[in-house]
Amino acid sequence: MRETNTGVREISVEEFEVMIENHDDLLVVDVRNAAEFEHEHIPGALLIPLATLAGVPAEHFLGAHQMKTLVLCSEYGTRSAQAVDKLQQMGVQNVYSLAGGISRWKSQGFALVTK
Repeated sequence: MRETNTGVREISVEEFEVMIENHDDLLVVDVRNAAEFEHEHIPGALLIPLATLAGVPAEHFLGAHQMKTLVLCSEYGTRSAQAVDKLQQMGVQNVYSLAGGISRWKSQGFALVTK
């Protein structure tokens, strides 16, 4: 895990895989649009598009998941980093962006749900 120069915390695909295997309080959030999500996504991911995060209180869309560790993902990690920044500004603590996004996850041979 590392923090970018903008303060966004990122997690590598390898760290993410370990976290999936060993972390009961983990929520994977895909911030891409619905069409991208339907095409392929990380197993167990919850779709909350980046546009939904703008100006909406975190408790509105996270509800009971607010205390979980969140790993946000997008195609290349750009939108998920923006979403992590927004959530951190809202006071959400345990939130990470998947470095390299779903593209890196897929290129390293990890599973995706595909349509």
